[in-house]
Amino acid sequence: MRALVTGGAGFLGSHLCERLLDRGADVVCMDSFLTGGPRNVEHLIDRPSFRIVECDLTGYVHVPGQVDLVLHFASAASPADYLRYPIETLRVGSVGTLHALGLAREKGARFVLASTSEVYGDPLEHPQRETYWGNVNPVGPRSVYDEAKRFAESLTTAYRNSRGTNTGIVRIFNTYGPRMRPFDGRAIPTFIRQALTGEPITVTGDGSQTRSICYVDDTVSGVLAMADSDFGGPVNLGNPDEVTMLDLAVTIKELTGSSSPIEFVERPEDDPKVRRPDTTLAAEKLGWTATVPAGEGLRRTIEWFAAELKGFRPAARVTA
Repeated sequence: MRALVTGGAGFLGSHLCERLLDRGADVVCMDSFLTGGPRNVEHLIDRPSFRIVECDLTGYVHVPGQVDLVLHFASAASPADYLRYPIETLRVGSVGTLHALGLAREKGARFVLASTSEVYGDPLEHPQRETYWGNVNPVGPRSVYDEAKRFAESLTTAYRNSRGTNTGIVRIFNTYGPRMRPFDGRAIPTFIRQALTGEPITVTGDGSQTRSICYVDDTVSGVLAMADSDFGGPVNLGNPDEVTMLDLAVTIKELTGSSSPIEFVERPEDDPKVRRPDTTLAAEKLGWTATVPAGEGLRRTIEWFAAELKGFRPAARVTA
């Protein structure tokens, strides 16, 4: 088995590379390093079955030799990143997906697209099933990510139906774990960083909006179950245990033993009010369910962040 992981130096991509290597695969990690970084995979560099290639997937893409599996994970994933790089996000979701699909077709490889729960937008159906078409604002600030992934799903489906490419689509829900960046803007790394460094823990709105958080080991297992199948999807991958943002902040404060106060800040435009996957299809088609409890996953993540942030001091706050 020889696998290509686009975005392989990112948070989720690096865990996929590691798990594939542990399964005995040869792995080509392709990344532009726009939001990911070589540090995420530096512990893999000396493994003889691992190769890292710096490449912008929206340009010319070539991988010599056999490729059996293409896992397309190249994309900015946090609001801070895709709002900073809106055009790049749209390009990698469109042109980048086209190139990755073309490579998979040329090699006769299985192709798995990393889509997202964000294709459901601010959902009017709860929990969200794969048959739900979503409630997305196509001109809102989050549209650069939401619509890039919706287009990528459409393109992937077209390749499956018209070109016979062996494709699958996974819709990933709020994955967290080690190797997330402390300043990537998503709730869990932000709350943990703030709790560990004594900063106020900033909860947007009144904190009543919900997410369903899934530990990275579970998500990776789901992605590889999809890769091992011939199922086209789309299929939700997530933990259906739903939590409010305020409760999540309180839990992280308790787990870190932090004295940080909780502060409420303005809620971002088009921020979804609820998020919870119906994972019936994943259980039926892939034999997959999330197994890591939130408390355990958060403890592992906090331990990693504590080591990562050792010696870090937040900037002084300016008060009027």
